[in-house]
Amino acid sequence: MDSRVGRTWSRSILCRTLAAGVLAVGLLSACGQGGTESLVDKSTLVVGVRPDLPGLGLRRPDGQFEGFDIDVARYVGKRLEKKVRFVPALASERIPLLTSRRADMVLATLSVTPERKTKIAYAGPYYMSYQDVLVRSDERGIKGVRDLKGRKFCAVEGADPTKRLLAIHGMTAQIVPARDYDECMAMIKARRVDAITTNDVILAGLIRREGSGFRLVNARISEQNTGIGIQQGDPDGCESLNRAITSMYQDGTAAALMRKWFGGTGLDLSIIEIPQFEGCD
Repeated sequence: MDSRVGRTWSRSILCRTLAAGVLAVGLLSACGQGGTESLVDKSTLVVGVRPDLPGLGLRRPDGQFEGFDIDVARYVGKRLEKKVRFVPALASERIPLLTSRRADMVLATLSVTPERKTKIAYAGPYYMSYQDVLVRSDERGIKGVRDLKGRKFCAVEGADPTKRLLAIHGMTAQIVPARDYDECMAMIKARRVDAITTNDVILAGLIRREGSGFRLVNARISEQNTGIGIQQGDPDGCESLNRAITSMYQDGTAAALMRKWFGGTGLDLSIIEIPQFEGCD
């Protein structure tokens, strides 16, 4: 082979090799940009919270958010040395906020369920609660959920609590659907329904807002674990949040926040202990 041809051929191979290397680096870079960025690498965390639930997540007229979930988000953000920015997350918006990457975390009464775990990941849970029943205070004869057999329950459309209520052996009920809990409260005040059933902290928040006239049955129908929704594929972020949640219980902040937002509502706050974590994949 002519030496000049050999040198030209070698240079051609070298150029193609270098080009392939540059392309590979570019592809890796592109994959990194399209993959899940850990929340621990961000300076500000966008947090989806409920804007419509007093005591848990409520947007005030001035646009600021307040409630138990808001305070928990601020606490874990501080432990992670991150700023937090809140965005509203109604029930139907919670999962899409995470899957579309418009939020880094969701703290919005997001119960841990197998179906949801196919779409998002969870840190925590950060509190454990129960499904309960709210009735008017003048309903003196109601001591337990079976005392409401055959009566009218308001439940927000698309929610699971009605299925768990009707799964109780021998329980029957007339389910009256509503768009939201404000509509349920309007119904029970007008005596169009006899009870509202959902997560006990949601009901406690409603009682706290009303001030009087309503009480919890303390039915404890089923255990509900509420977690911090995060994007899939971020075990570092999950573990960091779990450490922050552990600290929140160990330093007494969790108990203080529960008393702050739900004290005096009839919610049982005698035992406040850290829930069993789901684990980080």
